[in-house]
Amino acid sequence: MNAASVSGPSAVSGVGRMAASPVAGRGVVPCPYSTALHRVRPSTMNTHRVGRRFEALAAEYLLARGWTILARNYRFGRKEIDLIVSRGRTLAFVEVKGRRGDGYGHPLEAITWRKRREISQVARHWIQENGGRWDTIRFDAIAVREVSDGPPTLEHTPDAWRRS
Repeated sequence: MNAASVSGPSAVSGVGRMAASPVAGRGVVPCPYSTALHRVRPSTMNTHRVGRRFEALAAEYLLARGWTILARNYRFGRKEIDLIVSRGRTLAFVEVKGRRGDGYGHPLEAITWRKRREISQVARHWIQENGGRWDTIRFDAIAVREVSDGPPTLEHTPDAWRRS
């Protein structure tokens, strides 16, 4: 089906039509490449940006405590580690999880066994590529909580899990 055969205000003939949609701004976002409407919750529209901000807060927290940032958002294939840091002869692979509000539980509950396995795979690749002699290699987690009436809080869990 081409754009010419679709009629009505939801017809999409290109990216420029998105703003003209009668449902824009109500959690329903028209896709610029089809006539389908995709539902998006308003709270999730900026999750990537919020996640990056939480990672920046975690990096500042670690730097203030003597850690050196070796890599941010290190990727191997489709998998990623948020922060790779060192202090002395300790190397830490850090997963950052955050929540705005208390509606979805503690942020660290989102680090599933599958996510831990992926982080371990990326960590093995980083060590193979970068070498180094480390007395301790560990996996840390940092929970960032943001509430509307105060500054964000960070909770650092060193050695949060063991390598699988």
